[in-house]
Amino acid sequence: MSRVLERRKQYLRLMRQATLEKGSFTVADIAEATDTPRSTVQDWVNRLIEEGCVLLTEEQRGRHAARYVASSVMPESACRRVFTTIDGSEVEIYHECMSGGCAAFCEFHHARAGGALQSVHRDGTLLRERAILGRRDVAVGLDPAPAVGIVGVYHDDGYIRQQIRCIGGPAYSLTDMMSFAEGVCGVTLHREGAVVEGEVVTRALAYVAIGIDDTDTGTEGATFALALALLQHLAKLDGVMPIGHKVAMLNPRLEERTAGNSCSFIELAVEPDQVPRVEESAVRFVAGEAASPAWGVAVRQGFRVPGALRAYGRSARESVLTREVAEATAGRFGAHLHGGRGVIGALAAVALIGLPHGVLLDPERDVCAGWETSA
Repeated sequence: MSRVLERRKQYLRLMRQATLEKGSFTVADIAEATDTPRSTVQDWVNRLIEEGCVLLTEEQRGRHAARYVASSVMPESACRRVFTTIDGSEVEIYHECMSGGCAAFCEFHHARAGGALQSVHRDGTLLRERAILGRRDVAVGLDPAPAVGIVGVYHDDGYIRQQIRCIGGPAYSLTDMMSFAEGVCGVTLHREGAVVEGEVVTRALAYVAIGIDDTDTGTEGATFALALALLQHLAKLDGVMPIGHKVAMLNPRLEERTAGNSCSFIELAVEPDQVPRVEESAVRFVAGEAASPAWGVAVRQGFRVPGALRAYGRSARESVLTREVAEATAGRFGAHLHGGRGVIGALAAVALIGLPHGVLLDPERDVCAGWETSA
């Protein structure tokens, strides 16, 4: 995000908060809160008045300073985070919302619109969409037409540009909220009557999946808990956006299992030059925290899953695999393995990314039948 946009966001947030808490604010209030000269704050107040975001309620009278209010005390943004990863000619768009209802609304209308999107699904308040680079126009309008659609996705010099067309509430979100979301570098807008088309710019991040397995013993630890701790740990690193954590069941008949034989994987969006550092940090964390010496970690970049890699995940649910098979498969598909016997299940976890929870948790479901894979 540009420095000017970041400063605007900071000042407007403070002004809206002061309006909510005190009913109004002065230049001195904002200057004190930001440790900024009053003249600088006054310039920002004047600019925001011109933009219609701030109103003058009391002019200066003698020693009494002028008082202002933010023109809207609606939520600054329902959009918590908007960020993107790229893998070849495909882009994944992640939009985390404050509201499950708003996320469901966008899921419904984005899916109805189609446009540049190949798939749309929601996990709680996180909307996750797969797009193909290029533009595919969408006509938005009143029901039964979609209210919002992504008409174009482009990759330019390390950035992803989403072109969004919308009306009504989605237009308000695009014009007044999305620029405040974490991960957004900028928003530009163009109006044609009631229809708004905007371009949302985000960094082109790398998708990184990290699978872990065999971190517990029969009496100590739990792989899912260690995976969650790992996600929280890596999310604190610069250049990392956490996506989520999933649990997958492997062969329930494996004799060496500690319980039901589940593994875990976490998903991250990472600045491309930070991927080696994230991998190193993940391995060091698991090595230090695992209760079992057999712990294993698998790291792979890219959200597209080749069919033969998915087949490895299916084999891990149906049979007993060897480390040699895991190493050969990892080498073929660019995954890095670290640790002991657990690398077999850790690689299986990475092979199962992108599947619904119901498929991940039921080892009898065929992971290769009817589910999206990319060569």
